Order: sequence, then C-alpha cells, then structure tokens
Amino acid sequence: MPARGAAQLSRRMGQKKQRLLEAEQHPSPPDRAQTLSPLEPCLQPPATLSPQRSIYFSSPKSHSAQLGSEFFDQPAVPLARAFLGQVLVRRLEDGTELRGRIVETEAYVGPEDEAAHSRGGRLTPRNRGMFMKPGTLYVYIIYGMYFCMNVSSRGDGACVLLRALEPLGGLETMRQLRSTLRRGATGRALKDRELCSGPSKLCQALAIDKSFDQRDLATDKAVWLERSPPGSGEPPVVAAARVGIGHAGEWAQKPLRFYVRGSPWVSVVDRAAEQNARA
Repeated sequence: MPARGAAQLSRRMGQKKQRLLEAEQHPSPPDRAQTLSPLEPCLQPPATLSPQRSIYFSSPKSHSAQLGSEFFDQPAVPLARAFLGQVLVRRLEDGTELRGRIVETEAYVGPEDEAAHSRGGRLTPRNRGMFMKPGTLYVYIIYGMYFCMNVSSRGDGACVLLRALEPLGGLETMRQLRSTLRRGATGRALKDRELCSGPSKLCQALAIDKSFDQRDLATDKAVWLERSPPGSGEPPVVAAARVGIGHAGEWAQKPLRFYVRGSPWVSVVDRAAEQNARA
C-alpha cells in the first residue's frame, strides 16, 4: 500500500477511535421517539406483564365502610332511626369478628326527657358519656350484672339505646358468650333469634361490658359501626313507646322507640303502633 494511503487509513481509524471515546464519555440524548413530554400520553405497554403490578389490573383503593363522627352528629331521634339497618361490628381479642344489623333502638333526647339518665341536666360520673361528643359510648349496668349500650348524639345528655340486632356473623361465638353469661342458663341451646333480641342480650352476645364506657364508636378498634350493604334500601320503620319506663309519666308514651317492621329479631313488637302506622 502506498505510504500516502496508509497514512489516510491510519488517520481515519484514529478519528473513529476518538469519536467512540467521546461517545462513551458524553452519551447522546435518547431518540425523540423514545422521549415523551410529561404532558404526552404514553401508549406503550406496561414495563412488566405481571397482572399483580400491571396498571391494567390495578383497582382503586377500597374505602372503609366504617361510619365516622359525622354520622353520629345529629339529634337523638333522627339518629335512632338512622341506626336501623347499619351493621355493628365487634372484634374480639383473638381477631374474631361478630356482626349484627341494628333492628331496634330508643331515643333519649336530653335533660327534659323524664326517662333519660340525664333528666334535669344531671351530670354524674356514671352518665358522663351522654354529655361527651356524638358517637361516644355510654354503657351502664342494670340489676347489678347486665349491661346496656348507648351512643351519644348531638345535644348534651342525649343518646340512643341499641336494643336489638339481627345476627350476621359469628353466631356460634355469640351463642357461647350468651350461654356463659346469662343467669339461670340451662343446657338448652339458644335459638338465633334469641341471641341479640334485647339490650342486655346484645351486650352479652358481643362481650360488651363497662370497660367500653366513654369509648368512641367512630374510631375504636374493638367495636365500630358500618354502613348497611349497598342496595339494601331503607327499612320500613315503626315508631312506638319505649320499653320499661313506666315511671316517666307522659314520656313513657312518647313514640321514641324505633324498629324494623316485620323483623323477627326485634325484642318487643307493638301491634297497635304498627296498625296506626298503616292507617
């Protein structure tokens, strides 16, 4: 090869080597077709084909069905009606969840209510939960051994008594708890409709005692309220006199007990009130 041609070939090889070195030290930007503006949609498939991570298989985060403080922040009467159909959930220490749909309540409207523990505006260590923020539990003991669970509403000294549930989950555990705690228990197994058909029965079936007093139903981890399942509709409601308050004068006759008409889980059915409602 002539000396001149060899020199030119050597020079070209040196230039090519120099360009390769520069490219390694200063990489050129990617091609425009592979670089998209943040405002431009990416039409390429996901980087991974795994269904667990693909955007095509992802779904929005599910929202908790638990009812918050805003649900309880209403006067006792509308709150007592709003409770009907909602689901009360109790989580035991071993993780077992007991569930029941509320089918019966009673409203206690505050200091003017002669049947309320807050009548006359009396605030005591026992009834303090009635004067706390809406959604606070007020649990008291009757006959020295049975408990009743109330939930405070809007207004000092106002609350709602939970009277009966339709058991939905954990029925065998409820049966065991009721059989262990009820007085004069016999060997007879309780029927499903007997598990939560009364305020004290309800507390026994859910293992609710005085330790739950003044706890917040909107935030508690052991007991809370969930909204009724979608599509369940608004239940037909009967308004009747409250039970066991004959000492309260005219207040004993006021229709401040509410229950789901036709429900076999209600503690006491008032036929006269049902006929008046149909009239």
